[in-house]
Amino acid sequence: MHVHLEIDECGHKSLPEDFYAASEKYFKADERTPSVDRIAEVYRGQSMAGVVFTVDARTQFGHKPNSIDDLVAGCARHNDVLIPFGSVDPRTGAEAITEARRQATELGVRGFKFHPSVQGFDPSDREFYPLWETLEELGLPIVSHTGQNGMGAGLPGGRGIKLKYSNPLLLDDVAADFPGLTIIMAHPSVPWQDEANSIATHKANVYIDLSGWSPKYFPESLVRQASNVLSRKLLFGTDYPLIPAEKWIKAFNDLPIKDEVRPLIFKDNAVKVLGLADSAAAQEGVPS
Repeated sequence: MHVHLEIDECGHKSLPEDFYAASEKYFKADERTPSVDRIAEVYRGQSMAGVVFTVDARTQFGHKPNSIDDLVAGCARHNDVLIPFGSVDPRTGAEAITEARRQATELGVRGFKFHPSVQGFDPSDREFYPLWETLEELGLPIVSHTGQNGMGAGLPGGRGIKLKYSNPLLLDDVAADFPGLTIIMAHPSVPWQDEANSIATHKANVYIDLSGWSPKYFPESLVRQASNVLSRKLLFGTDYPLIPAEKWIKAFNDLPIKDEVRPLIFKDNAVKVLGLADSAAAQEGVPS
């Protein structure tokens, strides 16, 4: 549920260059900006599908993102393993809404990615409610970063990134006010894991993806609740290329999680969230 494509076919990256050296050091990543074709090769080789996205943070950093159109075209070339999500900068106001509609209706993205800290916005601020209303109307899920930030880590002032915007409680307001909007809180939400657990338990439209951390470092409360109240709320994700899938899975296999819950986390919960079962049923009903 969490794969980054951070470079387009023209070689343009999603963020200013200094972020890449810092995050590569923080995550000890071997391959920091693989192409969409390389991502497809890796995921196909592991008989695995991945949700692929970038982040549009043009206002915060004065740097345009890599091309969403390229991302979607690349995923279309590899639609056996890649699922495209879009991204818009909420701080661009009406422009963000227009672009979200374009990405959904013309490009066919299957959801949207947001990073409140990197994009520099409070998702609970009513200034952004028209955007959430639009995405609820479109019927597409969002993935929104929560918790600790690897981006900017180790740089002076964290490169201006403010952690407060990644508190999952800010998404609780959005989930309550837009019950038809599916919200995936990205990552174990350190240092707010108990808050994230509570929100996902309380709100039928909220889920948690497990990317961005090696499972051996997961908060104890997350691991404990994975086998019961959160069993249908957790989604497999790695944060590739920052964390390779094989490394993540090896660590996950060591966690004390019930065997019957593991297929839910690895596949079944995501199939529900993404509407893949509905899509498959619709295709089966179409005459050849």
